Amino acid sequence: MTLLVSVFAAIISTIVWYLCDRREQLKLGFMALMFWGASLMWFVDAVFEYMELGAGYFTPKAADMLNDFFLGISVVALGMIIWLVRMLLSDPKGVIRRLCYNHN
Repeated sequence: MTLLVSVFAAIISTIVWYLCDRREQLKLGFMALMFWGASLMWFVDAVFEYMELGAGYFTPKAADMLNDFFLGISVVALGMIIWLVRMLLSDPKGVIRRLCYNHN
């Protein structure tokens, strides 16, 4: 489930990156690469788990699937937080700089 959730996040962020004209300003490539990297990490994890469990890998318990789903959602949320912090630090429109200078 973690692999599935991260792959969906990677695909959606890549589509948004491709279609958006302000991709550089919004750092959408950074977000897409983060999710593709997470997908690659979960894929390698799945391969090693399959090597350990064999065919039992394809019959997980419902509780394990739910836990994996929540882990996948947590990874996507953390990725979005990291992307948001990067956006705020780079401040492409200068909004934060203007707020700081107007209050001093």
